[in-house]
Amino acid sequence: MYEYRDGQFVTSSTEAWVAWPARPRWQLVTRFVATVLFMPLWIAFGIVVFCATLAIGLLTEVVAAVSSSYEKGFDRFMDRALDRVTTLPRWCVLWSEARYEGDADHYRAEVDKLLARWTARASAPRVPNKSQPVAECEIPRRAYRGVGGHYVVQAATAQGWELRPSEPEKSIRLWWSAASAPQS
Repeated sequence: MYEYRDGQFVTSSTEAWVAWPARPRWQLVTRFVATVLFMPLWIAFGIVVFCATLAIGLLTEVVAAVSSSYEKGFDRFMDRALDRVTTLPRWCVLWSEARYEGDADHYRAEVDKLLARWTARASAPRVPNKSQPVAECEIPRRAYRGVGGHYVVQAATAQGWELRPSEPEKSIRLWWSAASAPQS
């Protein structure tokens, strides 16, 4: 198994990926209130970033028609900008987190539900001339916070997923092993 440590991939055992301790109730309430107040601003900022990248993209279409390297660079820029805006900051607390903090059974059910959804997508039959089923997924930390990453790896392995290099403090990346199997 792999994980990032100080910017380097290192081999590790997932047994160390245990559940985080339950946060104090006052901290959850404070963060939830801050999330409720912050969310409209975050959504508005996301819309502004999306519109700005779309406008810049339309204006630079002439340059992209001539230069393929510019187009690739702009695509990477748009992906990074939109990825940062479309994910919640790590300090945000959702209602389900505030309500079920410390409840390991809830987090197990949440992980199992996410894995079942990803497994259904990945194992869907391939349709010619359509997009291919997903072969990789990412389970966010807020889904497994109460049970730890080791449980995610165990449950995913039982369903046919393989662990990819991951940062358990942020998310766990999985690969659908059947995607690399030869098609008959």
